[in-house]
Amino acid sequence: MPSNLFRSSLGEARALLDRRQVSSVELTRAVLDRISEVEGRVKAFVTLTPELALQQAEEADRRLARGDTSPLLGIPAAIKDVISTRGVRTTCSSRILENFIPIYDAGVMERLNDQGLVMVGKTNMDEFAMGSSTENSAFFPTHNPWDLERAPGGSSGGSAAAVSAGEAIYSLGSDTGGSIRQPASFCGVAGMKPTYGRVSRYGLVAFASSLDQIGPFTRDVADCAQVLQAISGYDPRDSTSVNVPVPDYSKALVPDLKGVRVGVPREYFVEGMQTAVADRVRAAVGKLQELGASVDWEVSLPHTSYALAVYYIIAPSEASANLSRYDGVKYGFSVPAENIWEAVSRTRQEGFGPEVKRRIMLGTYALSSGYYDAYYVKAQKVRTLIKSDFDKAFEKYDILVTPTSPTVPFRLGEKLEDPIQMYLSDIFTIPVNIAGICGLSVPAGFVDGLPVGLQIIGPAFGEEAVLRAGFAYQQATGWHKRWPPL
Repeated sequence: MPSNLFRSSLGEARALLDRRQVSSVELTRAVLDRISEVEGRVKAFVTLTPELALQQAEEADRRLARGDTSPLLGIPAAIKDVISTRGVRTTCSSRILENFIPIYDAGVMERLNDQGLVMVGKTNMDEFAMGSSTENSAFFPTHNPWDLERAPGGSSGGSAAAVSAGEAIYSLGSDTGGSIRQPASFCGVAGMKPTYGRVSRYGLVAFASSLDQIGPFTRDVADCAQVLQAISGYDPRDSTSVNVPVPDYSKALVPDLKGVRVGVPREYFVEGMQTAVADRVRAAVGKLQELGASVDWEVSLPHTSYALAVYYIIAPSEASANLSRYDGVKYGFSVPAENIWEAVSRTRQEGFGPEVKRRIMLGTYALSSGYYDAYYVKAQKVRTLIKSDFDKAFEKYDILVTPTSPTVPFRLGEKLEDPIQMYLSDIFTIPVNIAGICGLSVPAGFVDGLPVGLQIIGPAFGEEAVLRAGFAYQQATGWHKRWPPL
């Protein structure tokens, strides 16, 4: 049996399983052993499910013996704890759902189970996906495998750290304003936010319903294409799901970029970003040019500067409405009191963490009488302008390329007392969610031993172009093959 099985990419693991060089049980035990070795330092998981994983691996081996060739069959995965898993605790890293066990699976879980999922656990996150560092978890912060004193990004920091550290071969996260791409950048892995409506949100615990989308973390772009293939498709239970055909993403993975038109928006190289990060991204764009792409460095998305303000009106407003259901009456954490109003008030006061309370108050204010038109309606109008900028750009370019984050991973605790600085961590990823388009972060080098991410943005349902560019870049570079010094 090959050593260091936990280091396998999804493609490598698939080949080993198909050639019967290893069994799913052996592969799963290798990943569980890795979790035992490093999880005490990384803290990527809220809930571990080793017994379930081994049961699923045994079933996967039986399916393999029958000749089943499902691409994800028998490969250990981790699932962000915002995705409903039947019979397995789903907490959203919040006290208010600490003991909540769903009675149904999310749409993506049904698809993965059909493929032969082996789930090793549910990953830590910022509470209700509100944050950029996974420090807002009600339970504990997750640590970046590249430097345990630094943040893994957020809100899907646990999912990114698990793949980076070899605690899962692939994982799922959710992305509302950068929550897949920014942690992928910080942890040196690939992370994809699909087009809004491409992947079912049924069973995804809602934060901001017009922005949320589920997507994969993997070691490389070819793996990303495989997982995206498995979870994409129409779901009538999700009113925002779009009924369009899902292409074969693997056919888009070619090693050159001949004829591909690349735009580099100048608004994404801003004052205050780390110079060394900008240099790595410019070098990565140069590599795309070497691979045959034509590059225009003078693209403008003029309304980009308003994206952060728009996001922090729309997202909290939608969160304010979505989180009103956590009242201690129907399910979840509940504080007994003399009357219903006191019970609801105390339940929410004790059950929600400070960041969630902050965003509920922001959203409630923006939606309140007298301020609705001034804030929420105005933000929706500017959202239309931001989307229009992207629509015009994609008339000329196949993809846009930007930094994923303005900095390398910051230290744990460094931005906790300054919400504005924390919010600025997502300045390059938020516009993609506002416009409802797709984006991918791939490793693009290192600064002082810490990962830098390259963001590749495509039009709505343009995942093929994004994956092609990411794959070609990875074929020509080796950044994604480096491992953290755990």
